[in-house]
Amino acid sequence: MSATRSLNVFSVGGSRNIGYYTAIRLLDAGATVTFLLRTPNTFDSDETIQRYMKQGKAQLVKGDALVREEVQNAWNRASANGHIDLLLFTVGGVPKISLLHGAVINPHNLVTQSLLNVLSTMPDVSNSPEQTRVVVLSSTGLTRTSHSNLPTLLKPIYSWLLKQPHKDKFGTERVVFHCAGWPWDPQADGEPDADVMGENWIEREGLPKPGSLHHCLVLRPALLTDGECVADKPLKEGQQPKEPYRVSDKDFAGWTVSRKDTAHFLANTILNNWDKYDNKIINIAY
Repeated sequence: MSATRSLNVFSVGGSRNIGYYTAIRLLDAGATVTFLLRTPNTFDSDETIQRYMKQGKAQLVKGDALVREEVQNAWNRASANGHIDLLLFTVGGVPKISLLHGAVINPHNLVTQSLLNVLSTMPDVSNSPEQTRVVVLSSTGLTRTSHSNLPTLLKPIYSWLLKQPHKDKFGTERVVFHCAGWPWDPQADGEPDADVMGENWIEREGLPKPGSLHHCLVLRPALLTDGECVADKPLKEGQQPKEPYRVSDKDFAGWTVSRKDTAHFLANTILNNWDKYDNKIINIAY
C-alpha cells in the first residue's frame, strides 16, 4: 500500500461481532471501509459509523453475499476509492437451536457460498505488486487434527452443537486452500460435504486459480464469547505486561476468546504485523 493514502477495505460480514469490531478499529486508524450489508439501516443509530460516513470513510452498499451480481456491485463501489488493499471476510449466520441438530444456520452453506461469490467477483490483481490481502474468519476444531487438540470437555459441543455451522466453515477453508495453493490432505482431514461446496465449485467462473491468491490469513478463534477486550485493559500500578491472548500457527488446546480480542488481533495484524502472519492459518485463544 502506498504511504500516501489510507488503507482501502472491503468488509463482508461486518454488520456485527468480529467484522464490526475490526472495521471500527481500522476506521479509527484512518482506513476507508466499504460494507456490504443486506440491511444498511442496521447502522442508522450507530453514531460511530454515521460519523465516518459523514467523513466519507465508511460506505454502505446494500447487497446479499449470496447474490453474485450484488457482490460484484459492492466490489465496484469499493474500487471507486482506489485499489482495494484488504478483503475482510467475517460472514457468519445467526443460528437457531434445534434439539435434534444443535445450532442450525439457513442456508446451511451460507458462509462457503458467500466466499465463493466474493472471491469469484474480486478484481483481477494477479499481476499487481499490491494484490488484495484476504482475511477469512474460520474456527478451531474444524479439521480432524484441529478437533483432536480441543479441550476434552469442548469436543461434544463442537461435535453436536456446532456441527452444522462448522461444516460450512470447513468449506470456506477448502476454498481458501484451493485459491491460495496451500496443500490439502484429504486423507488426513477429508473433504467438505458436496452440498456445502456446490456442484463443480472449482470451475466457478472467476474463482482465482490455484496458487493465484498470494496474501491470505485464515483465523481460527476458540469458542467465542461476548466478553471485554482484555488487550485494551490498562495495566494496574506495578503490574507486569503479558500477552492478552495466545496465537499460533500450530494447533493448541484453548477454551475461549472474546470477539473483541479477536478483532484486536486482526486489526493489529492488518495494520502492523501483516508480514508475520501472511499466508498462515492462525489459532487464537486465551
